[in-house]
Amino acid sequence: MPTNASPANDADRPSIGEYLLQRLQDYGIADCFGIPGDYILSFYAMLEESPINAIGCTREDCAGFAADAYARVSGMSALCVTYCVGGLSVCNSIAGAYAEKSPVVMITGSPGLRERIHNPLLHHMVRNFRTQYDVFEKLTVAGTELDDPETAFREIDRVLAACQRFKRPVYIEIPRDMVHVRPEVRPLYSSPIPPSDPRALDEAVEEAAARIEKARQPVLLLGVEIHRFGLQDLAIKLAEQAKIPIAATMLGKGVVEETHPLYMGLYEGGIGRPEITQYVEASDCVVMLGTFMTDINLGIYTAELDIGDCIYATSEQLRIRHHHYRDVKLEDFIKRLVERGIKRQKPQPPAPTDWKPEPFKLQPQAPISITRLMRRIDEQLDEGTIVIADVGDSLFASTELTTHNRTEFIAPAYYTSMGFAVPAALGAQTARPNARVLAIVGDGAFQMTGMELSTIVRRKQPVIVIILNNGGYGTERLLHPGEFEFNDVHGWQYEKLPEVLNGGTGYLVRTEGEFDAALTAAWNDRSGPSILHVILDEHDKSRALAKLAEMMQRTVVQQ
Repeated sequence: MPTNASPANDADRPSIGEYLLQRLQDYGIADCFGIPGDYILSFYAMLEESPINAIGCTREDCAGFAADAYARVSGMSALCVTYCVGGLSVCNSIAGAYAEKSPVVMITGSPGLRERIHNPLLHHMVRNFRTQYDVFEKLTVAGTELDDPETAFREIDRVLAACQRFKRPVYIEIPRDMVHVRPEVRPLYSSPIPPSDPRALDEAVEEAAARIEKARQPVLLLGVEIHRFGLQDLAIKLAEQAKIPIAATMLGKGVVEETHPLYMGLYEGGIGRPEITQYVEASDCVVMLGTFMTDINLGIYTAELDIGDCIYATSEQLRIRHHHYRDVKLEDFIKRLVERGIKRQKPQPPAPTDWKPEPFKLQPQAPISITRLMRRIDEQLDEGTIVIADVGDSLFASTELTTHNRTEFIAPAYYTSMGFAVPAALGAQTARPNARVLAIVGDGAFQMTGMELSTIVRRKQPVIVIILNNGGYGTERLLHPGEFEFNDVHGWQYEKLPEVLNGGTGYLVRTEGEFDAALTAAWNDRSGPSILHVILDEHDKSRALAKLAEMMQRTVVQQ
């Protein structure tokens, strides 16, 4: 809430647009993705003259995906588009960011207040001037229209604070005749975050600690919020202190280093590795931290977890067995558990933490398969790599990869929107220029948003894009077996796209030897993007996807 207001000289008074740009920088946002349009051009000109780097994309939804990935890597991001034709085009990207807790600031222009007199039919408008705002009210955690100079600064502060606090997208709409308006006073803003209820926190920590200490086989199951709220060190400290093995959900993959000695792997219910599934489900105390109970995370509801044996803590709720604790922050809960100390007396049954695949042995003449391709990629990964997986077997096969650091694996594993990976690679590479960004995408998903490679080429980013070409929607073929033409996509010569885009290098891959050579060459080339067009058998599939399809077939076909 604002505490008071201070007068300012004309020379010191920022305009509404200038104030917004300054506050974005205060939150560490150095880049902004989007596409200009007439209702946002004044702000765009201001943006380009500011220290923030304006990155023009080929499509608004691509700009949204790029901003989403940028936020996952850097902590917060910005997106700027015009009114309705731009704003409504980005609905899907913002919806995904909301579903998966990615803090994106969506900035959009709108008709000027003076233009709205007598409600004229202005271009881009749908139904009325409030329509776009109403749509995004459902897709964001906070929103505002900066239509009042007296409240504009306060509204900017309120909305940005909500973005940071809740790790979800927010909406800021600027009528184009308000961008250069200079309010008379500048409110001093204070955004106190309500503390945890001390008594509820004390009781929750004591009950949780007692449960863990008495348990025969406790397990930590970490989710995506551990990353979003920067709680990795606390979670690791808790595990090490109590010597509790760690598993992660698919959406939380990469939340901690997967080479950590206490890390078992992903828990995916019936579609995961049997030894991990059995160990987690045999636990008499599963400590679920920052984990969403989604169908994908729970192996399409094949998970067999007794809620009576679980401690379930997220940013939104805390439940220990059947007790609900209100107003307890996730960070405070984990921190206090660490401070209290977990003193376990019983030895922990051995956990499957030492599993490693057999050393990869190249078979140069063998046709490449999705499983062998992932095995070869796994050999290449290091601490400086960020893997971005699109939906389908790009995602399910990628779960076998080993991440060596944090935020190294990015995927829309809950919202599962196809076409995420290529624009997300743009966002991740922008956020971390020195990283080696590797995008894995199916041919169907690539044809949706793959031309965002144009921006990657323009910016000379050394992104490696691996296109898995099985001639169509491989996951859907498994979910609804049969010769259906709607699951086929038109074949492109993807390796020749660098010629069209005037930059980058393309490779055509059919065998393990060709993939090995192409990946090695791409890894050593930082002059621009590399496109590896991998030809796969139409019926090829990973172990995880095969299991998933088997589980889902009954539901999909019956409906």
